[in-house]
Amino acid sequence: MHDPLRRFKAEFFKALSHPARLKILELLRSGEMSVTELQAKLEMDSSSVSQQLAILRGKNIVEARKVGTSVYYSVRDPQVFELLDVARKVFNNHLIDTRAMLEQLEEQPEITKKRKPKRVTTSSTA
Repeated sequence: MHDPLRRFKAEFFKALSHPARLKILELLRSGEMSVTELQAKLEMDSSSVSQQLAILRGKNIVEARKVGTSVYYSVRDPQVFELLDVARKVFNNHLIDTRAMLEQLEEQPEITKKRKPKRVTTSSTA
């Protein structure tokens, strides 16, 4: 399939598909943070944090700013937060639906176990 727009969208969502990257974006919601600050809050080693930031940076989701020896990251487009908020609402709706199904199951009378049919043994008479 040669559809550049769909491929772009898929790659964008793929960049958001890791728990550490989502946590980074949640942390950056309050504003710019240094790699050191992110590392401390994520409780991850610097190479892992850098790897996750590189993926987000590669998809233009975050941008970096260097000050001396420190690198600060921020979210490039605040609409990313709106997207994450919508995703949270969708997730919550799924949980509500699942909870409703579980409640319906709890309201149903318990189904009694079926009895296993007795095995019929044949005895051979010789």
